[in-house]
Amino acid sequence: MQEYYPILFFLLASYSVIANDSIQTLGTWIASNKDRTPWYYLAIFASLGLIMTVSYSWYFNDGDISYGRLEKIPFQTIEWYHGIAPLALIVLTRFSIPASTSFLILSTMANNAVIGQMFLKSVLGYVVAAIVAFIFWIAVSKVLDEKKSVRDKNKKAWRTAQWFSTGFLWWSWLSHDVANISVFLPRQISFEMLLLILFFFTAVMFIIFREGGGKIQGIVLSKTNTKYVRSATIIDFVYAIILLYFKELNSIPMSTTWVFIGLLSGREVAISALSKHRKIKKLFPILKGDFWKLIIGMTVSIAIAVLVNYIASGNLFG
Repeated sequence: MQEYYPILFFLLASYSVIANDSIQTLGTWIASNKDRTPWYYLAIFASLGLIMTVSYSWYFNDGDISYGRLEKIPFQTIEWYHGIAPLALIVLTRFSIPASTSFLILSTMANNAVIGQMFLKSVLGYVVAAIVAFIFWIAVSKVLDEKKSVRDKNKKAWRTAQWFSTGFLWWSWLSHDVANISVFLPRQISFEMLLLILFFFTAVMFIIFREGGGKIQGIVLSKTNTKYVRSATIIDFVYAIILLYFKELNSIPMSTTWVFIGLLSGREVAISALSKHRKIKKLFPILKGDFWKLIIGMTVSIAIAVLVNYIASGNLFG
């Protein structure tokens, strides 16, 4: 049975990670296109982007699909208790809790030094995203007002820009978070294994799009104007640039969830600061709700990592 653990847990992680985290990158795009583009067209676009991104890493990194994110987390024998993390992630996703898949899954296999580096990089990502979003939306508000409809002559240009920015973001995100899925597999995989992985990834994408993004989509829809094409385009582009920066910074994995929440939080603060009718105190319940979801997700991640390491040490059953 043990020889099947890597594949089984890879499949679980594939669904749980993509269902929980991909909404960060595709959520605003889904929200703004839901009423005008059939879901299966969106699924095809996202699936093609996933196939090209994963295949690129496999081809140029000697069979490694993680973009080198796992170079400090060597492959190890997969035991039954490693499956606790992806199972817990599925549960958290169903309760709309945006757990950090990086901490939840990678912490069960990484040493304390790597976990500490992941935490510091994620906190930095949250702070940078919040500050950049605040400054950026203060500047953008001078020229963009979503209360005014897009002019007919500009609609096509904005739609095209949104699809390009979404594709750019999708690639940036995948280059980070595919590591959270492939950690259960050998660092170099065969071409046949690649094809099976891409087939399963595509099936997961269609399931998620058929569900309209799932319950995590509610976090995106709760933010101001995220369903509008211009706001969605700008959110995606800024997020992609931040992820690209941290991707090039070093190979240490990080929580893209923290970056995403930081981005939306900084943007909401900027909108409230500029609004004459929106009191700042009304903003706090939104930010507090997201903050506590992050804390819950982090707490669960740490608890599971401790449990798995405790079991691995043989203390629980022996």
